[in-house]
Amino acid sequence: MSARSLLARQEAQAVVATRLGTTLSLYDAAIGGVETVGSDLGQSLVDAIGTGEGAGLQEAIENGFAQFAAHLNSEEAGVPLFGGGQSERPFAPRKLADLSADPADDFSNGAARATARVGEHLDLTYGVAAGELGTAIARVFKTLSDAGPFGATVTTAQRDTLRAAKAELDTAMIGVRGINAENGRRQADAETLATRADQRALLLKDVIGRAEDADLGEVATNLAQQKAMLQASYSVFGQLSGLSLIDYLR
Repeated sequence: MSARSLLARQEAQAVVATRLGTTLSLYDAAIGGVETVGSDLGQSLVDAIGTGEGAGLQEAIENGFAQFAAHLNSEEAGVPLFGGGQSERPFAPRKLADLSADPADDFSNGAARATARVGEHLDLTYGVAAGELGTAIARVFKTLSDAGPFGATVTTAQRDTLRAAKAELDTAMIGVRGINAENGRRQADAETLATRADQRALLLKDVIGRAEDADLGEVATNLAQQKAMLQASYSVFGQLSGLSLIDYLR
């Protein structure tokens, strides 16, 4: 019964760790998507700065923003991944022109973090808020929005703005990569814990199997032998306890 109780706990912990791994994979996809948007945007800025040509730049910025917003509003089973405990859309703007004067005002996520029991007395806290992930990049998009629209040729003033935006973007991407790395570490932890729980479950199943599938005749014989040995030890102990020091010396 004790082994079965332990087995139930290990199987439950394995299920939790596996589900957590799935959730963290969704985080990985969304955070990786934001990172890709930033990298692509950075390349577009570098090209425009270097050549002075703006053909396709405005479209690249607007498409990049749409993808950025979609990643920040990613969901799992109808619940925003980056909502921080809130059920509403954590990043409000749907297009570049909808950005507020301070893009930080466009984030409505909470600060809550989820916790999963993945082992004996071991809870793993996880989760990322939309504002934590996206505020710095949203400000880059705001800078670009204010400098646009960009035509076939980039003006001198626009080129200066693009340089400043690229510097902002580089700093923002450091934060995004750090968040992605931390999420990756949690993924590795969840995978390790799920594997260990499965291994413990297999061990406990073996213990239970050896106990429940034992040969009854062999068990009865072993019990009889153990009983005889125990009774003999009691008999010897009783005889020794009745002896006096004089009897012992004799």
